[in-house]
Amino acid sequence: MIVGVPREIKTNENRIAMTPGGVELLVSKGHQVIVEHDGGLNSGYTNKMYADSGASIETDVEAIWATAEMIVKVKEPQAVEIAHTRPGQIVFTYFHFAADKDLTLGFLKTNAWAVAYETIENKAHKLPLLEPMSEVAGRMATQEGARFLEHNNGGRGVLLGGVPGVHPGTVMVLGGGIVGTHATKIAAGMGAHVYILDINLDRLRELDDIMPKNVTTLYSSPATIRELLPKVDLVVGAVLLPGAKAPRLITREMLSLMKKGSVIVDVAVDQGGCVETCKPTTHENPTFFVDGILHYCVANMPGAVPYTSTIALTNATLPYVVKLANNGVENALKSDAGFALGLNMIDGKVTCKAVAEAFGLEYTPVDQVLS
Repeated sequence: MIVGVPREIKTNENRIAMTPGGVELLVSKGHQVIVEHDGGLNSGYTNKMYADSGASIETDVEAIWATAEMIVKVKEPQAVEIAHTRPGQIVFTYFHFAADKDLTLGFLKTNAWAVAYETIENKAHKLPLLEPMSEVAGRMATQEGARFLEHNNGGRGVLLGGVPGVHPGTVMVLGGGIVGTHATKIAAGMGAHVYILDINLDRLRELDDIMPKNVTTLYSSPATIRELLPKVDLVVGAVLLPGAKAPRLITREMLSLMKKGSVIVDVAVDQGGCVETCKPTTHENPTFFVDGILHYCVANMPGAVPYTSTIALTNATLPYVVKLANNGVENALKSDAGFALGLNMIDGKVTCKAVAEAFGLEYTPVDQVLS
C-alpha cells in the first residue's frame, strides 16, 4: 500500500503522524511511504532521517494526496485537505467530528474512509489511540493552568504549591479518566489541594486508593460543582464521551461563583467543551477572559510538545497503520470489532452513532457497510 504522511497545517500543530522508525517498519513489510518535505522538522526528524528509513520525500503535498491510498495524519483534515481527498481513500487521524459540523458535512461529501483514532477500542473497551495524547494533555493542563495563574499572564497570582505559611492553590478536575488522572497527578505533585470529580463510583474508589492525601475524590453533580467553584483557583475540564460532544458541566452563570483571575483549562474543547463559555483557541492566542475568568482552550495542546507527542502517538497508532496497510481497510476492520468502531464515515454514510446524533444525520451501523 502507498501511505502518505503530509505535514500538519493546523495552526501551531508541530507533530507529525509517523516517526522514521514507523516508516522503516512499513517499508520492511513491502509498503511505500511518502513523507512531505520538512514535515517532521518540528518533531526533531529531518528529511534525511526519513529517507534513510526508506521514505520518499515529496515537496508537492497535492501529489501526496493524489498518490497515497492511505493518508496518516495527526489532526482533522483542514478545508484544503478535504478538497484533496478522493473517494475510497483511507484517512486515518483524529477527527472529532461531533464538535465540528462543517468538517463533518465536508468530509461526508468525499466518500472516503474516515477512520478516527479517538473511537477505536481495544479488548478492554479502552481507547488506545486517545490515551497517549490524553496523558500529554492532562499533564499539560495543570502545567498551563499553573502558568496562567501567574499575575503577569492574567491570573490571580497564585502559586499552586504554595509555600510554608501560605495556603496552596486549589484545583478542581472534572472527570476521572486519562486526562483527569494525569492532570491530578501533576497538580498533586506540585502540592496543590485537588478535588477530582466523576460519576463512576468504581473509578472514584480506584482514584482514592492511588492518589496522595492532598487529593479528594467527589461524586460529580451540579450542586457539588457549584459548591467548589468559589474555592478553586484552577478548573480542568477533562470529561469524555467517546465520539460525542462533551456534556456542559459549567454554565456561564456559574462563572460568577469563581474568584476573578481564576483559570479554566478545558481539555474537552476539541469535543465541544464541558464549559459553556469555552471556544477553541490556538497556541498563538491561547487564552481569553469571560466575566473575569481566564479561559485556556487550545484544541491541540500536545502540539506544543511535538517531540514527546509524536513518539507517544506513533507508539500507539503504528500497529493499526500496519494492519490497515497489510490487510486493506475492509479486512482490517472486519477482523477486529474494536478497530471497526474507528470507522466514522464511508461512501457518504455516517457510521458513528454519536456523530450522526450530534447533527441529526442518518446513521448506518458499521457492520452494515462492512457486510
